[in-house]
Amino acid sequence: MVEFLVGVDGGGTSTRALLARRDGQVVGQGQAGPSALQQGIPSAWEQVQLAVRRAFEVAGIAVPDWSRVALAAGLSGVSNPPWRDEFVGTDPGFAKLVAETDSFTMLVGAHGGRPGAIVIAGTGSIGEVWRADGTRNVVGGWGFPVSDEGSGAWLGLHAVRIAQAAIDGRSKAGALARAVWSRCGGDRDRLQAWCDRAGQFEYGQVAPAVFESESADPAAAELLSHAVASLEAIALALDPQGGLPLAVSGSIGERLSERFSPALRSHLVQPADGPAAGALTLIRAVVEWTGSER
Repeated sequence: MVEFLVGVDGGGTSTRALLARRDGQVVGQGQAGPSALQQGIPSAWEQVQLAVRRAFEVAGIAVPDWSRVALAAGLSGVSNPPWRDEFVGTDPGFAKLVAETDSFTMLVGAHGGRPGAIVIAGTGSIGEVWRADGTRNVVGGWGFPVSDEGSGAWLGLHAVRIAQAAIDGRSKAGALARAVWSRCGGDRDRLQAWCDRAGQFEYGQVAPAVFESESADPAAAELLSHAVASLEAIALALDPQGGLPLAVSGSIGERLSERFSPALRSHLVQPADGPAAGALTLIRAVVEWTGSER
């Protein structure tokens, strides 16, 4: 018999679990370390279970056998079928288990369990849509550096290229190039060494320099215009007819959405809730639809 419902949001930095009773009443939440599947399935399960246990502790409820708990987890990496299958195949015994992409649970949370579209742009970028007929589609999100257009890492990567060109003398050094030099190294050897070590996260940390340089450097302003256009293209591909509400999430997306075209801005809505709440909505619907039997 399912007595508890849990919605989990898991990514590359942390895991959050939202605990509710069978009737949907939220009673606790817990946090743990990263549970992105690309960091290993055993590690992901370890952190997911730790976050769930901590949610029970916060609620003042003795941690039950997992056979009494239904779990939905929105995790980074679930879009990779082998990782998803391994995660589901090593289920430690939850009464019900739903493994979803973190972008979909973010969409469900943002729109309160109703159809809609979402563009997410933080360190990376992706868009997802859930239509009234139940069909879904994903746009972008192919991964850094080949994709993630309009994201923090994308902005940082292009900013570093501008700084490299200025060191070479291929272009004049403006405010953006100088800002990158101060963060990453102002000569060829130091900037090369930084690039050799840098990954998606490090490039994402350069993105604030683009915003800081915008008013003083046309190259930074042009880069932000390209980022806006990239995010608008994701939104339009998700919902070409413009009939669905659009939420925008992530540190970069939230800053750039105010620059969207008037037509897109007319569909913007504030997210109703977060991805853990979205996962909780999903598992509650599954339990209500299938009943309490495993």
